[in-house]
Amino acid sequence: MTKNLYLLVLLLACSVVTRAQQRPQYTQYIFNNYLLNPAVAGIENYIDTKLGYRSQWTGLEGAPVTSYFSINAPIGTDFLEGDATAFPVSGGQYPSSRMYTRDYRASEPHHGVGFMVVSDKAGPITQTNLSASYAYHLGITDRLNVSVGVSGGFNHIILNTNQITLENPNDPTINNLGPNQWRPDIGVGIWAYSSNYYFGVSAQQLLPQNLYLTSGPTAQQSKSSPHYFVTGGYKIFLTDEVSLLPSALIKFIKPAPVTFDVNMRLSFQDRFWFGGSYRRNDSFAAMAGFNLSSFVNVGYSYDMTTSALRTVSNGTHEIVLGIMLNNRYKITSPQHGW
Repeated sequence: MTKNLYLLVLLLACSVVTRAQQRPQYTQYIFNNYLLNPAVAGIENYIDTKLGYRSQWTGLEGAPVTSYFSINAPIGTDFLEGDATAFPVSGGQYPSSRMYTRDYRASEPHHGVGFMVVSDKAGPITQTNLSASYAYHLGITDRLNVSVGVSGGFNHIILNTNQITLENPNDPTINNLGPNQWRPDIGVGIWAYSSNYYFGVSAQQLLPQNLYLTSGPTAQQSKSSPHYFVTGGYKIFLTDEVSLLPSALIKFIKPAPVTFDVNMRLSFQDRFWFGGSYRRNDSFAAMAGFNLSSFVNVGYSYDMTTSALRTVSNGTHEIVLGIMLNNRYKITSPQHGW
């Protein structure tokens, strides 16, 4: 890699850290809202495990690559053994059914816990986030639950100086780089959900941090920025077995401008779905997935870049594998995540 290209990658990475979104971007967050909101932990009546991989702007050397593992589960005998929204062991009505919506009742009060590991690599910078979360779910009406959650953990930032080549290898700027940093991290969230809608507000990276890229009297700093998310979705029945699920996400990350995603998904019973997404000033996406059994489901998305990067990018690929552990009611589709 040439000197100029390394400098460009480094400048772009620093620009991301200092002025734009510092957390990874996802297209299929709508199937794992736990990525953005700790209040979602324990929302389903099984252990919800997700593995995700995202290759952004393929074809562009040094482009972001994100992978993650998340797991969350409910705690509480009343919820696990006698949840009012639970299906009988045979599976009962699938979540897309009008019958399920008509008979829906808010779940019993219960706790939720979760854990997540996210690794994001962009050029010479690799950021790994480790976080654990707790949530409490309470039924405030016969058909509406509200949960609150908090997450805490650490961000580990590594700068691989071996990937940076300059004309002068003794450049003091490079020699003074801080290549390895650990930073504490806190997030909070609130989530309201019923049989055919949800609404959530969350915040990540709430602890302000100075990220020193160099040391010494000429040190250049970049600051971490809080990330705020507002999201909601609604289920519209086209027939008893086919439903349309529009949703949206608004992101507030200063000093970057406010941005949003708009999603639309068509679901056929609880087995197959496809849809699309639009992210303001960034991309369009196509998505599809299968609920293969009461144990595993899979989703795939492809983002078509609309920004200036489209001239050097072949788009973005993202795949998510879901595993439902201890799924004692043998459901094949989430009851609350659709």
